[in-house]
Amino acid sequence: MLFLYLSTGSFIGYAQSILPVQFDELSGPQVIEAVSASHGICLLPFGIMEKHGPHLPLSTDLIIAREIALKAAQYEYCVVFPAYYFGQINEARHQPGAIAYSHTTIWNLLQETLNELSRNGFKKIIIVNGHGGNNDFIHFFLMSQLESPKDYVVVNYEPLQDTSYFLSLEKLLDPAGYGHAGSDETSMVLAIRPDLVHPELASRQSGEDLKRLALIPGQYTGIWWYARFPNHYGGESSNPSAEYGRKLNEYMIDQLEVLIRELKSSNIIEDLQQQFYEQSKNPLNTKQ
Repeated sequence: MLFLYLSTGSFIGYAQSILPVQFDELSGPQVIEAVSASHGICLLPFGIMEKHGPHLPLSTDLIIAREIALKAAQYEYCVVFPAYYFGQINEARHQPGAIAYSHTTIWNLLQETLNELSRNGFKKIIIVNGHGGNNDFIHFFLMSQLESPKDYVVVNYEPLQDTSYFLSLEKLLDPAGYGHAGSDETSMVLAIRPDLVHPELASRQSGEDLKRLALIPGQYTGIWWYARFPNHYGGESSNPSAEYGRKLNEYMIDQLEVLIRELKSSNIIEDLQQQFYEQSKNPLNTKQ
């Protein structure tokens, strides 16, 4: 049974609910109620606009991230920010449909978005990222939050990878097809928006790893993804499984629901962050 909060803080069935989970669907007065009901928690579904093979939509990562965020917020009430696709995607600039903002733009926009959410009362913000190309950016961005005091905390949702669970799913899908726009990602979108999935087109391009830098050991270069997957497509996805996609989506939703609940009941991240800020004012006073 799905439950949401009333303005009084009590629970009611979803059919009678008056407090939306989507930030953009709240009225001004409801924002005040939503901050209270959510314990100040807001989810930021983070995706990108990029090619996903010849068979999936540009917004694939955002579709998945938003579905996971919305479902988790409905089960454990909090607010979900509108679709956010202002991430890192320079490696796909050679492909049609990639919207690649500058590094200063994506940095400043994320910082100002968080600042504005905090100004509106949301002091615990969870990034729900669906795009692998955002991972390094997000980690560095979160470390940068220690440069100066903030009155809010930002958490990147990073679900645990239960090996036994994933092994149990292998019978539903050929692991050889896993990858960017591969059979696993295709299955996740198939479970959410089957109308946007066209597996019959998947074989029109190759998702083979060309390994063009494999002979140069001990290095990392920004061109690494292009060197491996110039079609911006990795894996094979002509035989996706909606059941696999549904189960994997639910796996991600369940863990996010737990994270939301834990952050509602604990202030340890805020407490440690404020302790760090205080000690940083005069490191010579830090006990050695």
